[in-house]
Amino acid sequence: MTDEKTNMGSKLVVNRRKALTLAGATAALSFPGPFISRAHARDVLYVNTWGGPWEESAKVNLFEPFMRENNVEIKTVSPVSFAKLAAQVKTGVYEFDVTTLGDADIVRANEAGLLEDVSKAPLDKSALWDGAIFQNGVASHAFATLISYRKDKFPNGGPKTWADFFDPIKFPGSRCLQRHAGRVLAIALLADGVDPDKLFPLDLDRAFAKLDKIKPHIRVWWTQGPQSGQLLRDGEVDMIGIWQTYPVRLIREGQPIEMIWDKALLDRAYWVVAKGSPRAALAWKFVQTAVRGDNVSKFSLANVYGPLNPKAFDFVPAEDAKLMPTSPENIKKVVLQDTTKASDQLAEASKQFDRWIAR
Repeated sequence: MTDEKTNMGSKLVVNRRKALTLAGATAALSFPGPFISRAHARDVLYVNTWGGPWEESAKVNLFEPFMRENNVEIKTVSPVSFAKLAAQVKTGVYEFDVTTLGDADIVRANEAGLLEDVSKAPLDKSALWDGAIFQNGVASHAFATLISYRKDKFPNGGPKTWADFFDPIKFPGSRCLQRHAGRVLAIALLADGVDPDKLFPLDLDRAFAKLDKIKPHIRVWWTQGPQSGQLLRDGEVDMIGIWQTYPVRLIREGQPIEMIWDKALLDRAYWVVAKGSPRAALAWKFVQTAVRGDNVSKFSLANVYGPLNPKAFDFVPAEDAKLMPTSPENIKKVVLQDTTKASDQLAEASKQFDRWIAR
């Protein structure tokens, strides 16, 4: 009997301790006062991405460093959408806080009042470089549309300029260009001898007249990046106007591919913050980290882009830098688009281009 009482007493003590522990835990969870530590509550930033490999690389090289350094969680929304950016600024319902925009879209977005004012942003501008800020965005990375050809189709050397590309007599063979009005019209003008400094606004009549001469020799108007790379890999076209990311990959695979940097058309990407975002301060903090030399260099290497922060090249091997459009050597050869001078005509140019293609 004594042992039985002792056991019962022990159980009561244990149960009482459990009850007190449970009550204390419940109180700690429900009590609205200072006992709740916000040190473990992570802020969330919503980033608009292109999805796929782009997003995977951004997670490793841009998002994870920021999350580690700031105890922040990043959630992604894809794909990049100008329409969604405009809609959420209008409605005040935000799917994302920060996104990237290209040269033409950032001008449109800025004119429409869709972007936070970078002049009021909590950025350390002393850590940026000359030209880093444009149209309320911060420059991140770039790619170039350039001439690429199969060396096995041109054993004595292929086209070296856009004028050569548009010359089917001197360089016979099948051609391919992107079905993209802004880029192709600019390329046509470069082929016709227009000085890059006078390229914008685009002389549409002159551009279409030049395109008329090459149209019969264009086998494909490509619409997707992977499609363009496959056409070149399979030898379905002899030469192509293509984003440099794809011939670089083919060269690394051992394919007989040549790339021409002369007057390659550069497209830049900028980080922007949606106007009125409730997390604007956090978004700008992310942008500062995303364009930092060490981070953007790794992101650009993974995606075969060119970083726009000159300090990024301190982290890029020399052999890889040769294949980047923004390297100190190649940046002198490329054409920087001035979309501020062409923004008013791009919509009409696209309509005319579609009609011209259909003829």
